Amino acid sequence: MAGSGAPSLDASGLSAGGGKPWRIAVVASLWHSEIMDGLVGGAVRALDASGAESWVVRVPGAFELPLAAKWCLGGLYETLFPEHMPNLGRAHGVVALGVVIRGGTPHFEYVCQAATSGLAQVALDTGHPVGFGVLTCDSEAEARDRAGLPGSHEDKGAEAAQAVLAMLNLPGSQPPGTGWPDLVI
Repeated sequence: MAGSGAPSLDASGLSAGGGKPWRIAVVASLWHSEIMDGLVGGAVRALDASGAESWVVRVPGAFELPLAAKWCLGGLYETLFPEHMPNLGRAHGVVALGVVIRGGTPHFEYVCQAATSGLAQVALDTGHPVGFGVLTCDSEAEARDRAGLPGSHEDKGAEAAQAVLAMLNLPGSQPPGTGWPDLVI
């Protein structure tokens, strides 16, 4: 199991500075709802434990995760859909969650590649951390085992949230006294 070498990240008590909490968007796909509920639950629990402010944005599938992540980091989602998001301003980071299960066609590879490279590109383009909690599995049983559900061996939703918080709190990750730099999209 891949989780046997995972780092232990303690993200409790970390903040954006000045006592203000980090603002983290959890962008989650709708496919495989029971597994997704486990991933989202793990991410939200980890973010709540850290004191971060978070909200969940649902998208149709894993392919749509990169665009929604970019919208949340740039403030566009708040402008387009204010009724679906608290008035928190743009996110400092994004936890991207999805499930893609291999089928009998190459579609699996295309969706996984697009989601993976798209989310990495969003992080590089914006300079904001994007936690990768997209399960790419050969079976539903593999996905359930990583979803943070009762009986699961891993909680990839919580791990992705902890990774975002750890990246936000790296020394020198934000200019002193200015908060996070503005984005130009």
